[in-house]
Amino acid sequence: MKSKSRIPGSVLVGMFLLAASVAAAHTGPAHSHATGFADGFLHPVTGLDHLVAMVAVGLWAARTGGRMMWLLPLCFVLLMAGGSVLGMAGLPFPMVEAGIAASLLVLGLVLATAARVPNAVSLALVGVFALFHGHAHGAEMHAGAMAAAFITGFALCTAALHGAGIGMGLGMARWADKPERKELAFRMSGAAVAVFGVVLLAV
Repeated sequence: MKSKSRIPGSVLVGMFLLAASVAAAHTGPAHSHATGFADGFLHPVTGLDHLVAMVAVGLWAARTGGRMMWLLPLCFVLLMAGGSVLGMAGLPFPMVEAGIAASLLVLGLVLATAARVPNAVSLALVGVFALFHGHAHGAEMHAGAMAAAFITGFALCTAALHGAGIGMGLGMARWADKPERKELAFRMSGAAVAVFGVVLLAV
């Protein structure tokens, strides 16, 4: 007889990524000479702080449900693209690294505490976080490179990571045969993200 408490593979993969992120934060290669679509597409997955944040947005979207399941990711992608333009233009943005770490902490706490955040506030938070992440991407873009192709690449990759987070969230909801088990899965994922944020703020 199969155990109903078996954790689905998508959750295990997510836990592995989060654990790896804590050990390897900011170890991805520098992209000071990023030039086009391929570099842009790969950029979010070489910085594990960005990767975890984008998956966490997907988890939050899945947990919230309804139209927010696509509005939260869309808001992040659009404002991240805007932030990247600011970074490419060399416009200053205060405490970008701290903002990225804070985004992980807040996203993690929202999931870990099962907080019911109003939709407008959720979109505002995700939008601000996206500006920080986008600025960091854009600031690493080499001057004169194919900016539009680079932005398109990392926007598509970001959308895919949001989709992965949504898939993980829906997978956890399907695995959980009881509401409390579903909440526990989201809370554990959120706690891991929040811990990662604290680690980044401390280093």
